[in-house]
Amino acid sequence: MADFTFFTQPMSRGQIVRWALQEAGADYETELVDLSNKPRGLLDVNPMAKVPVLVHHDGDHVHVVTECAAICHYLAETHPESGLLPERHEKADYFRWLFFAAGPLEQAVVAGAMGWEVPEERRGMAGFGSLDLTLDTLDQWLSSHDHACGARFTMADVYLGSQFIWGLRFGTIGERASFRAYVDRLTARERYREATQIDQKLIAAAQAG
Repeated sequence: MADFTFFTQPMSRGQIVRWALQEAGADYETELVDLSNKPRGLLDVNPMAKVPVLVHHDGDHVHVVTECAAICHYLAETHPESGLLPERHEKADYFRWLFFAAGPLEQAVVAGAMGWEVPEERRGMAGFGSLDLTLDTLDQWLSSHDHACGARFTMADVYLGSQFIWGLRFGTIGERASFRAYVDRLTARERYREATQIDQKLIAAAQAG
């Protein structure tokens, strides 16, 4: 048995975790999920029946991790040799942008895609303020830093970067020079290309079948 079982659907946020698994060099097997007929195995590990889910077969223990940001960091923690964890001086930036992406950025992008307008007097309640404010904050950082932690790629970039890769591709995040340059750096990575090729083959096979 592989160390990890990865429940996914290739046209989903599972692509984020696939990339994280490849970057970490994890030993894993893929369980493809038919979202119209969710298997008992998925429901047993995640009653919400959402993907992706990562199951870690750790000796006598079985650990279940959900939520993409948590899975990404868990993989970095369990594969310290991959160099994806932050160094001491990088931790503040690492956790700041990992959770900023999981909170304000994703909320702001979803709200924009849904056409939800937050009244100005309630922006503090929404947490992200506005989509423009959220993107301005990231633009300021990425205009002077190559990655979430500065000059070096870490696991935080898998999650933060995925938001921009998807956002620019589907138009939910507007083009800015810093965002495009960041996406270009990330998509040039060998492990990103490996992960993308795996999921593209799975998508093509599903469409052909």
